[in-house]
Amino acid sequence: MRLLIVTQKVDKKDPILGFFHRWIEEFAKNFEKVTVVCLEKGEYNLPTNVKVLSLGKEERRSKAEYISRFYRYIWQERKNYDVVFVHMNQEYILLGGLLWKLLNRKMILWYTHRQVNLKLQIAEKLADAILTSSEESFGVKSGKVKYVGHGINTEIFKPMTRDWTSHILVSVGRITPIKNCQILLDSLSLLIKNNPKWQVVFIGDPVTNSDKAYKDKLEDKMKKNNIASNVQFVGSLTPTEIKDKFSKAFASVNMTPTGGMDKVVLESLAVGCPVFTSNVACQNLFGKYSSLFIFKFDDISNLIQKIESWKNQENKEDIVSELSNKVISGYSVSNVIEKIYRIFDE
Repeated sequence: MRLLIVTQKVDKKDPILGFFHRWIEEFAKNFEKVTVVCLEKGEYNLPTNVKVLSLGKEERRSKAEYISRFYRYIWQERKNYDVVFVHMNQEYILLGGLLWKLLNRKMILWYTHRQVNLKLQIAEKLADAILTSSEESFGVKSGKVKYVGHGINTEIFKPMTRDWTSHILVSVGRITPIKNCQILLDSLSLLIKNNPKWQVVFIGDPVTNSDKAYKDKLEDKMKKNNIASNVQFVGSLTPTEIKDKFSKAFASVNMTPTGGMDKVVLESLAVGCPVFTSNVACQNLFGKYSSLFIFKFDDISNLIQKIESWKNQENKEDIVSELSNKVISGYSVSNVIEKIYRIFDE
C-alpha cells in the first residue's frame, strides 16, 4: 500500500510541528511508498521511500501558488499513492476530496481540536474516516470517528532519573489565554508563602498579537504579586530540551479546560514527571490515580491541595513508574501508526 500525506510542515527542528517528522519515519516502515505534500518544508532526514513536496511557504509563495501546486502534486503523483492521510488541516479534504473520490482513493482525516466549523463539517462528509485522540477531541457527531490515542516519540520521552526534592513546576505550550497560565501564577503566589523555593517555568511562545498582550498581562501580574524572580519564560524548546526540563521538575501542570488529551501530558508522564491537569479527558489515562492528579478547572486552591498532597505521597516512584509504562506501551508513535495502517487496510 502506498500513502499520500498532506500536512502543514515537515521540519524536524520545528518546536511545535517537529514531532510529525517522527510520524513520517514510522509511516515509511508500514507503507511501501510515502509521498508528503506540505505547506512548508525545513530540515528533514527521512527514509528513501519518502518523497517530500512543498507548496512553497518557505519560498514566500502566494496562496494562489499554494493551491496551484497542491492540485499539480496530487494529480502528477496519483499513480504513486493508493490512500490519503490529511493531518489536522481539513481544508485539504475540501480541496482534494472530490478528485480523490474520482480516483477511488480512501481518505482519512486526523483531527484533534475542540473547534467545529463549516469546513470541518463538510470535510467529515467527504472523508472515509476521522481519526482523533479521544472522545473529547472531535466535536462533530459521526459514525466515521475512530479513537486511536496520541502518538508520542518514546525514543526521546522515556524514563529518566529525577530529583524528588525539586520545587519547579513546568507548563508546556503556547502562551495563550486558553492555556490559563494565570492559574499557575496565582498558585505560585500562595505556594511561596510557605516555601520561597517554588518556581514556575513556562515553555512556549505567544503567537498572535492577542497572545502577546496576554503575556504582557501575565508579566504585570508577576510584578504586582512580587513573584517575577520565581518565574521564567524560556520560549520554545526542542523535544530533547523539554524532556530535560521535565526530568528536573517537581511536576508539570496543564491548566486547559476539558477537550482532547494534550500530548504534553503523555510526554511528561513518559519521562516520569507527574502531571496535574484540569482536563478530565485524562481520567482514563490516570485510572485509579485520577484523584491525585486531576484538579477542578480554574480552582487554584484545589490545584495547591493536589501539589501539597503529592509532596507528601509515600510511593511516588511506584505510581509514576506505572503511569510511565502505561504511556510508553500504549501511546508510542509506532503504536498509533500501526492502528492507522489497519484502518486503511479495512
